[in-house]
Amino acid sequence: MKILIVDDHEVVRTGLRTLLEKQGDFEIVGEAATADAGIAMALSLNPDVVLMDVRLPDESGIEACRGIRSKKPGIRVLMLTSYSDEEAIFSALMAGASGYLLKQIDAQQLRQAITAAACGETILDSTVSISVVERVKSIANGDAARGIDSLSKKEAMILALIAEGLTNQEIADSICLSEKTVRNYVSSLLSKLDLAHRTQAALYYIKRNELKEK
Repeated sequence: MKILIVDDHEVVRTGLRTLLEKQGDFEIVGEAATADAGIAMALSLNPDVVLMDVRLPDESGIEACRGIRSKKPGIRVLMLTSYSDEEAIFSALMAGASGYLLKQIDAQQLRQAITAAACGETILDSTVSISVVERVKSIANGDAARGIDSLSKKEAMILALIAEGLTNQEIADSICLSEKTVRNYVSSLLSKLDLAHRTQAALYYIKRNELKEK
């Protein structure tokens, strides 16, 4: 399994390389210290999994994840960070990350997480998953005002595109509207669903679909 490591600390990169290469199942195909370098290397080397730090010197690893996944959705990205931040977790998942892990993870857990991510699973560190799940449930199980049925067809379509991680400009381009019009639709649907921001809207849509399928 081909792995790319993106972290601005050389010691961390070296440690991860040494740790994973000892496992025998992984080949470290590259290392990068910045988001831009990480994106470029991912697109050229086509790794199976990218281990991505959240905080990088040029831009966030979350934006780097979005850049990689938008161009090569087959590449899985695992966020590996020292910081347990709920908003960062939500943002990472909405950017297409396959999981969010803390660097305190042990070698066996990391190996299992990488393997699971490569198979298409979503992995959350055990120390943060409870709060995430509870927040998602609160969004999905809101009051009657938070009903998709209250949305117009266009608002429902835009909500689905938000859940796919598209920006307002990308949504505008895909359905032939101006970005300003899309912004108005987003504001309207957030108000109807009683949600604060688009990340909550995306999670609401995803969770409601999951519950509907059960």
